[in-house]
Amino acid sequence: MPDRAVWTRVAGVQGFPLDLLTARIGRRHYAPHAHDEYAIGVCTEGVESIRYRGERHRSGPGGVVVLEPGEPHTGGPADAHGFSYLAFYPAGELLRGVAPYAGARAPHFVDPVIEDDVLAARVRAVHRMLSRPGVEALEGESALLSLLGVLVRRHARGTAVAEPRADPVAAWIARAVSARLADELTGPPGLGEMAADLGVSRYRLLRAFREVMGMPPYAWLAQHRVWRARALLDGGARPAEVATLVGFADQAHLTRWFRRVLGVTPGAYRNSVQDGPRPVPRD
Repeated sequence: MPDRAVWTRVAGVQGFPLDLLTARIGRRHYAPHAHDEYAIGVCTEGVESIRYRGERHRSGPGGVVVLEPGEPHTGGPADAHGFSYLAFYPAGELLRGVAPYAGARAPHFVDPVIEDDVLAARVRAVHRMLSRPGVEALEGESALLSLLGVLVRRHARGTAVAEPRADPVAAWIARAVSARLADELTGPPGLGEMAADLGVSRYRLLRAFREVMGMPPYAWLAQHRVWRARALLDGGARPAEVATLVGFADQAHLTRWFRRVLGVTPGAYRNSVQDGPRPVPRD
């Protein structure tokens, strides 16, 4: 079967928009990327292979995948049969709101794959509910927050803490490079220029950036361009103009990277969100 991905946006869930994804992936693997929100999903068919926090994980229909905000990861089929999955992307505030920890910043999940058949079935049911046009606010919000509460109570292990995984110099290099690339999105400097400005070798820069960000600088720049493009498409801009605004050479480059990160073309994504944000009707 050909690859297929459908995004749906629901507005008004606890005051936050919520993106839903339903996808079928045959052979393609996602490029390294990270989300600003939690990613919570389940396979509905086949087995997914996920690279996360330096390790390879597998998830089938009985597992719930939980990826934390800002964590680089990749995903793809574990075998030649491909896999189908659905996911939603709740803002950190939603999970903090249900966390049973005083003063919690964000629930922390040690393992990205949780083997819990009952919870997986519940994720599928809530996803179907929220994807259904006309679901009432009380029903949709209650089901989502109840699901998140069960997820956090059963499987969170404390809260996410800001413990650096890299040495301080590497973290400083990565922050400086990512900030500069974000600022100079349409005309990024070369490795030599950035390394010279920071007083380090090109190799040291590459090694430090990969250690902290989980991907090399150009891959980070490409996925950052995708997120910037996504925001412009949300606002109604057309893919052809967005490509130039975020620094891609042309629309073909934007499309290629958009598919590698989000699984859909910019045009398909724009059409899906322009049909929304689909509000959850309120009484």
